[in-house]
Amino acid sequence: MIDWLLPLVPLVKAVHIVGLCLWCGGLVALPFMLARHDPVVSQDDFHRIRKATHFTYTLCVTPAAVVAVIAGAWLIFMRETFQPWFYAKLFFVMLLVGAHAWTGHMLVRVGETKGRFQPRAPYLPLLAVLVPVIGILVFVLGKPDLSWIQFPSVLLEPMGRSLPFDVPRL
Repeated sequence: MIDWLLPLVPLVKAVHIVGLCLWCGGLVALPFMLARHDPVVSQDDFHRIRKATHFTYTLCVTPAAVVAVIAGAWLIFMRETFQPWFYAKLFFVMLLVGAHAWTGHMLVRVGETKGRFQPRAPYLPLLAVLVPVIGILVFVLGKPDLSWIQFPSVLLEPMGRSLPFDVPRL
C-alpha cells in the first residue's frame, strides 16, 4: 500500500460503512413503503405515498449505493484485498445491486402503470435484500478460509502493472 494513503483508510472505510447503512436500511424500508400503495386510498394519499417512495429511492437509497460502491472500490485498492472470501462477498454485493434494481422496477410499476397495480407482499423483496446483507456480513466479519476453492492466480495477487494512463503524484 502507498504510504500516503494509510491515514485515509479509516475515513474511506467510515464513508463506506455509512453508505452501506443508508443503502441497506433504505432497501429494507422501501418494500414496506411500496406495500402502502393501496389502490383504495384517496388520490391525495396515493400522491403523497408515491412522492415519499420516489424521494427515498432516488435521493437517499441510490446515492448511498453509489457512495458505498465507490468507497468500497477505493478500499479494494487501498488495502490490496485479494483474498478468496472477498470474491464471495462481491457475489453478495452483486445480489444486493440486483435487489436494488428490482426495488426500483417495482417502484416504477406502482407509480407508472395504468390501472391498479397491486405490489406484492413486502416479504419477498425484503428477503431479496436480507439474504445478500447477511451474506456480506458473514464474509466481511468472519473472513472464512476458502482456500479449498481454486481461484486463478490473477485474482489472488496484484499483477504489478502500471495503469494505462499517468497518475499525478501528490
